[in-house]
Amino acid sequence: MTDYVRKILTSSVYDVAIQTPLEPMPRLSARLARPVLLKREDLQPVFSFKIRGAHNRMAQLSAEERARGVICASAGNHAQGVALSATRMGIRAVIVMPTTTPAIKVTAVQALGGEVVLFGDGFDAARAHAAILAERHGYVFVHPFDDPDVIAGQGTVGLELMRQHPDKIGAIYVPIGGGGLAAGIAAFVKFLRPDIRVIGVEPEEAASMQAAIAAGGPVALDQVGLFADGVAVRQVGNETFRICRDLLDDIVTVSADEICAAIKDIFDDMRAIAEPAGALALAGLRRDVERGAAPDGPLIAINSGANVNFDRLRYVAERAEIGERAEALLAVTIPEHPGSYRAFIRLLGKRAITEFNYRYAHGTTASIFVGIKLTDGDREKADIIDLLTARGLAVTDMTDNEVAKLHVRHMVGGRVNDLRDEQVFRFQFPERPGALLKFLEGLTDAWNISLFHYRNHGADYGRVLVGIQVPPETQDDLIEHLETIGFPWWDETDNPAYRQFLDQHPASRI
Repeated sequence: MTDYVRKILTSSVYDVAIQTPLEPMPRLSARLARPVLLKREDLQPVFSFKIRGAHNRMAQLSAEERARGVICASAGNHAQGVALSATRMGIRAVIVMPTTTPAIKVTAVQALGGEVVLFGDGFDAARAHAAILAERHGYVFVHPFDDPDVIAGQGTVGLELMRQHPDKIGAIYVPIGGGGLAAGIAAFVKFLRPDIRVIGVEPEEAASMQAAIAAGGPVALDQVGLFADGVAVRQVGNETFRICRDLLDDIVTVSADEICAAIKDIFDDMRAIAEPAGALALAGLRRDVERGAAPDGPLIAINSGANVNFDRLRYVAERAEIGERAEALLAVTIPEHPGSYRAFIRLLGKRAITEFNYRYAHGTTASIFVGIKLTDGDREKADIIDLLTARGLAVTDMTDNEVAKLHVRHMVGGRVNDLRDEQVFRFQFPERPGALLKFLEGLTDAWNISLFHYRNHGADYGRVLVGIQVPPETQDDLIEHLETIGFPWWDETDNPAYRQFLDQHPASRI
């Protein structure tokens, strides 16, 4: 540990890196009733802490090694650090990246002067290919985590934390991919202030350090999830394992939904967007606090990066509410007759409905997929389920059902045989508590609802698609009634999306 402290104190990182701020998170702190601070490594020039270790390693290269050029394998953040450092030092840099790497990271590496080679479906395949190219062309391999100089460079994060927060610290939560950041921070913090707990955090679907510690040495996982691509490492390094095994106080694993919730927390407090790996440590901190496992004192999480594709945010927004246990997804069976929807919504009281999906099916019962906003997490969800079942409704909890969350919620529907006189309307109404119930109150029992889709997207206006069975002789009455409801509406019966996927006679309308 003394050798690493010396390396950290003498490391060369600030030629390219900056000392990042340690910032309080007032909103999250109030909610958790604990002081929470965030180390903003997302503010580095390459939007990730990886620049520290990459440059510190490359600063140690001899003149002969610099002339040969360098090569690395990376899912993106280490690659950007190597590329920037190489450009500053006038060194050729070849970067092998998995084909699954987000485009924003590939483009950033190229803009920084790196020569990108895309290979393999994950980091380990890219690393193996990089080793082959290094042997073939004589490049110096710059390892992303299992190198003492890289570990020491990452350890400067711990050095800064000790300077920035000399008072009591309960725990520091650190994301783990290959383990370089966790090893470097733990080496410095445990040498200087051994009372501070250093806790690693891994995704449940890529817990390679936890598996290594359980096995007594690095082991290769059969597969890893790619949502948090910055930490999607199948096997940790030998050196990082040795340090983390000896110095980490604990390792916490979290779900993808919990990571999404942490991304939202960072945005709410900082107005900053973290990549999934960047929010990983905060997700672990939240989990420890919520289960009563966090030590006393202020808690620090490392935001390790912000290199995320914009389109990834669609998934994050969809799952964040579930990740913070602020939304329940339920499949509920209700009677199939007019007025059932209003009765069901009334039963839920003033709770906000986030989603409501239904498609007519023959029979006496109807299955609906409903999302409900929660203010008291799993306890409130249990109360809602008890309330519904007490009224004779069959309820299935879909909140943690991956197939339901990813697919089925978007597939409730389809064509229905022998469904007569269906017309489809789109409505828009101001989004506020009780708005959905008010809308349903405006639809009388004179017409049967055959389709209903509503999803709260956080906008000012709620949008609903409704199928209504309208016998021809009541057509004028319906139009007159829709006008009295007072919400903007559009007849979408001839919309090609409806005709192609929901209408039982699509050809007859084309």
